[in-house]
Amino acid sequence: MGLCLSGSDVRGGKQAVGGAHLRPTSAADHHNVSGQNDAVDFFFKSRGLHALFTQIELSLSASKLRDLDIASKSDPMAVVYAKKRDGRLDEIGRTEVIMNNLNPAWIGKISIAFQFEIVQPLLFRVYDVDTKYHNIPVKMLKLEDQDFLGEASCVLSEIVTKQNRTLTLKLHNNYGLRVSRNFGILSVHAEETVASKSAVEIAFRCSYLQNVDLFSKSDPFLRISRIVESGNSVPIYKTEVINNNLNPIWRPITLSMQQFVSKENPLIIECFDFNTSGNHVLMGKIQKSVGDLEKLHQERTGATFMLPSTQRGHDKVLKSQLFVEKFVEQEQYSFLDYISSGFELNFMVAVDFTASNGNPRNPNSLHYIDPSGRLNSYQQAITEIGEVIQFYDSDRRFPAWGFGGKTFDGTVSHCFNLNGRAGSFEVDGVEGIMAAYASALNNVSLAGPTLFGQVINTAARIAGQSLSYDRSKYFVLLIITDGVLTDLQETKDALVRASDLPLSILIVGVGGADFTQMEILDADNGRRLESSTDRVATRDIVQFVPMREVHSGQISVVQALLEELPGQFLTYMRCRDIKPLNVQMAQTCA
Repeated sequence: MGLCLSGSDVRGGKQAVGGAHLRPTSAADHHNVSGQNDAVDFFFKSRGLHALFTQIELSLSASKLRDLDIASKSDPMAVVYAKKRDGRLDEIGRTEVIMNNLNPAWIGKISIAFQFEIVQPLLFRVYDVDTKYHNIPVKMLKLEDQDFLGEASCVLSEIVTKQNRTLTLKLHNNYGLRVSRNFGILSVHAEETVASKSAVEIAFRCSYLQNVDLFSKSDPFLRISRIVESGNSVPIYKTEVINNNLNPIWRPITLSMQQFVSKENPLIIECFDFNTSGNHVLMGKIQKSVGDLEKLHQERTGATFMLPSTQRGHDKVLKSQLFVEKFVEQEQYSFLDYISSGFELNFMVAVDFTASNGNPRNPNSLHYIDPSGRLNSYQQAITEIGEVIQFYDSDRRFPAWGFGGKTFDGTVSHCFNLNGRAGSFEVDGVEGIMAAYASALNNVSLAGPTLFGQVINTAARIAGQSLSYDRSKYFVLLIITDGVLTDLQETKDALVRASDLPLSILIVGVGGADFTQMEILDADNGRRLESSTDRVATRDIVQFVPMREVHSGQISVVQALLEELPGQFLTYMRCRDIKPLNVQMAQTCA
């Protein structure tokens, strides 16, 4: 997607104009994961639309349902609910009624928004609809008037992580009792509601741009917008800024068909001179479709920029021209394409054991284990994030470390095994992490200073070693800390090296410390990390959030941390042309 950078690439905050990292899908573009877009983000957020989901359609079928009708077979209908944290059930949708069938395959689909960053429990209930209600629309049916045939529950992640995206569930009664009586089987299949996976990779350059700066050359970038039926335009992409250059060549960009709609749909391409004030100066404008851009590439010709005039029909024709250096049509695979083909997210955790956390026996300590069962911030972060990611890790054996503590042999370690075993750093499940953490608090003395370098290097080594035997694994390291970093530059060096690996790092800040340094590590402002040798990170792999901020707002710590993860995963896979496993197998067989 054109975001694989080398150390010689343009650096600095101006990269943020084009977006330096990926976002998941948006409300109006259910498959737009091709690149973060400040323009797109602003357009939808200013209209109150929340990003970060992929639209899914659920197809339901059942077998061996109970027959409750006397003269004929049951007439089944399925109802799907979302289970809320407070126990409420929100109805998502209903299938049609199928007459006289104990093995129905319903045609009606149930539409639901898949959100990677949260756990989404679902409940399925099957009813036998009484004959006297058959002329009533299913949405109007009173469920209490129908005969209950059985129910089943699961988490949406369990469906989409299956290799065929089909999950089989045993139906049971609605008291939660798994009695021996057979209520039948329910099968749930998930598909993304995507019109096409087609995309185009395009590289633009310009020549003879008009200089609009007084004391230097202009700093141009392109903004691409799609014209909609109303005649208005919707921004779909921005390039990076090229400093002091009137003949710029931009990195290739990838546009999905969901962004440009069709090859014939008109696009507006505007060239601006970047200004830090945000008042960017228009340098020229062109209207072309994707088909037109393909023709420019084939014919090796340029398109002339115009400068709009306040007087209608008097646009100024410029010497400036736009050229298409590269035009490649490709298939663009989604996060779910990879996950359902067998790719996994492997979870790792590192916990801060520095003295600034306070004595764990003191109720004011950040490490205090409350006898009432109330989770401290460390436990809460482990539980909430682990609960989401565990569904994407088949063996659920998680590496768990501590740092900044005086360990069993009396030495301060900045990467020790949380379970206290010398030969093994893995624990079983989220429960295993929680148990190892609680045990370590009794066996490890809090010390310091706060150093991330060794933990990041250890995680990076595991991620790097996996490449020699399995390219379908992507690693996620959660670091929970209360303190200010002592090894900021060493941490930057480690992160720059790790940016080439299948690894993302989530950092949760707990307590009241100044976390300004952490914001530097999280390159959300577009300023990529630089190492001590001036090497620039190839991509943003860090997401940081302070616990106090997410507690005070509506968004959860899990959502705040995990919202960028699918995009970081896709950046890595696309930059290396790694395809889903089923696609790889099909290409090998061909």
